[in-house]
Amino acid sequence: MAEEKEEGKAEEEKNDKSKKSNKSLFIVIGIIVLALAGGGAAFMLLAGGKGGKAEAKHEEKKEVKSALLALDSFVLNLAEQGRFLKVTMQLELADAATLPLATEKVPQLRDAIITLVSSKSAEAVSSPEGKLQLKDELLLRANQSVGKDVFKNLFFTEFVMQ
Repeated sequence: MAEEKEEGKAEEEKNDKSKKSNKSLFIVIGIIVLALAGGGAAFMLLAGGKGGKAEAKHEEKKEVKSALLALDSFVLNLAEQGRFLKVTMQLELADAATLPLATEKVPQLRDAIITLVSSKSAEAVSSPEGKLQLKDELLLRANQSVGKDVFKNLFFTEFVMQ
C-alpha cells in the first residue's frame, strides 16, 4: 500500500509537471506569436514610411530652389506734387540658377520700377488693392526688363508714403 501511495504521488507530480509545462509552453508560444506579429507590423510601418520618404525626397529634388534678389531702397516722387514714396523690395526668382542673370539686369530693373512707381498717385498705391496691383505691374515689368519669366513674386519690405 505504501508503494501504491508513492506511485500515486509520483503520477500526480508528473501530471502537475505536465500541466505546468503545458501552461509554460502555451505562454512561450503566445509570446513568440505576439513578438512576430509586432515585428511584422513594425516592419510594414517602417518599410511603408521609407517608401513615402523616398518619394518625398524625389519630389523635393524635382522642386527647384528659389532665391531672393534684394534691391536697394527707392525714394520716389509720386505723380502728385509733394508726395513721396520710400519703398524697398525683394524679387523672388523662379530658379536660383538665374540669379546671375537677374543681378546683371539690376539697372534695367531699377529703371522700370522708377518709371512705373513715379507715374502712380498716392491714392492708387495707398490701399491694399492698390499695393497688390502695383506688385503685379512691377512683377510684369521686371520680367519684361530681363526678357524671361525669371521672377515669380515680389515682396515689399518697406513701404512709406509722405
